[in-house]
Amino acid sequence: MSSLSPHSSSEVSSAASAHPLVPYGWDAGWEAEFAPYAAQGLLPGRVVRVDRGRCDVITTAGPVRADTEYVVPRDPMRVVCTGDWAAVDPSGDPQFARALLPRRTAFVRSTSSERSEGQILAANVDHAIIAVSLAVELDLGRIERFLALAWESGAMPLIILTKADLVPDPTGLSYLVEDVETTAPGVQVLPVSAATGDGVDVLAAVVAGGTSVLLGVSGAGKSTLANALAGADVMKVQATRATRDVDGKGRHTTTTRNLLVLPGGGVLIDTPGLRGVGLWDASNGVSQVFSEIDTLADGCRFHDCAHETEPGCAVLAALDDGSLPARRLESYRKLLRENQRILARTDARLRAEIRRDWKMKGAEGRANMEAKRGKVRKA
Repeated sequence: MSSLSPHSSSEVSSAASAHPLVPYGWDAGWEAEFAPYAAQGLLPGRVVRVDRGRCDVITTAGPVRADTEYVVPRDPMRVVCTGDWAAVDPSGDPQFARALLPRRTAFVRSTSSERSEGQILAANVDHAIIAVSLAVELDLGRIERFLALAWESGAMPLIILTKADLVPDPTGLSYLVEDVETTAPGVQVLPVSAATGDGVDVLAAVVAGGTSVLLGVSGAGKSTLANALAGADVMKVQATRATRDVDGKGRHTTTTRNLLVLPGGGVLIDTPGLRGVGLWDASNGVSQVFSEIDTLADGCRFHDCAHETEPGCAVLAALDDGSLPARRLESYRKLLRENQRILARTDARLRAEIRRDWKMKGAEGRANMEAKRGKVRKA
């Protein structure tokens, strides 16, 4: 690999385009970021799989199995993740990933433990593809949760309604698409059937421009969709039995996050089915998902309106006149509360503010109760 020289950007771009890692997403920006490591004799590579402290990396010298010991293992936000670009030391046995290039995007969720930690599911992703099965009833709240994390990651979300062949009525399918579009303002919603091939070509065209991560719960058909995009059985799928498509509870063998180069261009990261999708510092993502509520809030009388009982609240007015569905407002409140709890675990000042707010509301509640009791006694 040639090191970066202080010449024109066109030279850098030309060098990057001839780079053997271009199919994996390498570009002039990564070339520039890697220049200091190239001067140290390290090799660039993209992490395609991580497993128990080791990672599979595609480098300019070919695939290697590298140890991750040197990449700040005690920081959960800096552990090596599928999609990372790493600087690999080619000398020694085993080889080591010495450093990670700064991530452009990262899809992060909170862990299920009580500790204040986030878990990175995929790094350097351009498109976050949320797979939703039409074999079961739509869970709009879960879609909103996935979308909040997707927007927060910096990637562009895309919702894929899988198993569309199970909804033979075109009118019924249109209604389902419309419901999801209402839930996901500004996001493309695409019904797809890996069984018939409908919609797969459109999806392939979208993912051809960059790196995509495939997300969803177990049974959403992610691995089947990955196979359809790859044009081969690259992800083994093991359904419990064919009839399980009716309840969406098929089982597959995907247990790790795997990065695949697609024949039509682009890179795809397939992930295991997610049981829980906890928010992780996703306030901006929540605002993006519920953009219509944020727009309404601009018309509230008070700038810090909580949209609960305040006079002159434009959000509550929209709720009363039916232009804002009650389900949307309740989901918005739920995700905001959850995100605030996550932030409070790591932010002592925020915890103090929450306690102070609770005390104020408690005092107001007691004062209102006393006032009501006083009126009763006078009567």
